[in-house]
Amino acid sequence: MSPQAETQDILQEIRALFAEKGNEMYAGEAVSQTEHALQAASAAEQEEAPPELITAALLHDIGHLLHKHDEDCATQGIDDLHERIGAAWLKKYFPEAVTEPIRLHVDAKRYRCATNAEYLSRLSPASVLSLELQGGPFDERGQQQFESNPWHLEALRLRNWDEAAKIPGLETPELEYFLTSVQRVLQQQPGDLN
Repeated sequence: MSPQAETQDILQEIRALFAEKGNEMYAGEAVSQTEHALQAASAAEQEEAPPELITAALLHDIGHLLHKHDEDCATQGIDDLHERIGAAWLKKYFPEAVTEPIRLHVDAKRYRCATNAEYLSRLSPASVLSLELQGGPFDERGQQQFESNPWHLEALRLRNWDEAAKIPGLETPELEYFLTSVQRVLQQQPGDLN
């Protein structure tokens, strides 16, 4: 299969995931999974982030579209581990500049909650519940481990866009618009995508 055909297959798979589960509500928030993804990507673009971070913003919660749990699994006491599921799936196709901020975006929340009481106080009830299931704010050792990761600053940027992407009715570009950034990142990959 040619790299161009493989890129189109990956884009089609992403489209299919959003078509299948993207209209579900986003973890107790007043927006859908797709609205949340588009708002995060739009925020990244407004900050003139590179294509890899715009892609990470768009796909940071793709694990929610991949896992087999109910949308309200957090209220059932289940941490869906969406950040790990999503990063592992994306790692087959994308560079670390996309997958590592995604893998670390929950850790970024735990870090921010440990180091910024004002940030913690602004979390939505759904985000507070998921924080509890994800292990709560980091202790000092967790903070140091997070800071030592070479992708922690990108994960913190992604976290900002994630938190801002919960506004009902906010107009954003459509999925196809942001898939151009995704395609650009895929086409920059050396050799075979597998």
